[in-house]
Amino acid sequence: MRSSKTLLLAAVAALAVLVPKGLAHFHLLEPAGWLEESQLGDPQKMAPCGGTSADPGKPTGAVTNVQGGEKLHLKLRETIFHPGFYRVALAVNSRDELPPDPEVKTEPTAKGPRSVSAAIHYPPQPPVLADGLFPHTTRFDKELETDVDIPNINCSKCTLQIVEFMAAHGLNKDGDYTYHHCAVLQIRANPDKAIDGRFPAEKK
Repeated sequence: MRSSKTLLLAAVAALAVLVPKGLAHFHLLEPAGWLEESQLGDPQKMAPCGGTSADPGKPTGAVTNVQGGEKLHLKLRETIFHPGFYRVALAVNSRDELPPDPEVKTEPTAKGPRSVSAAIHYPPQPPVLADGLFPHTTRFDKELETDVDIPNINCSKCTLQIVEFMAAHGLNKDGDYTYHHCAVLQIRANPDKAIDGRFPAEKK
């Protein structure tokens, strides 16, 4: 079932077709990304965690320690504007647990399909932690920051995924209508809280 929030974004995104076409990029500032990023945030096209078919990227080896059952601060910079929104998801054992990119509605153009809107699932269900973040049809004049709730689990090498859906955008060879960044988290459960059973247990 589509939520009212999904319908609202569809209406807003439809207006974005009036925005000149371009390439959106974003730079993951916090937590530390798993790939080295240029000032534009590249390479970031391929699902689930960035890179491109020509440049898979260079891993940073960065690991962020997180307390389970607490909030994690996210900080992004949109380096090249395009209308859209962001989504955050978490995989415990494998990146195969990450969800597909947002479901996109497109329209035909003389140059091929162009994105109009995408579904936002609200309230989000695991593995999605937050959906429809920072919906926008105009350029941001500051960095984007928010906190997301981290499940109370134990995980030595979780993958946190942050993706940006782009409206009014042509089809990308590598990323369709979505750009991708990931971070590696080491989560230690709070023993005073119940383990979040919505997420799979870590495989030893």
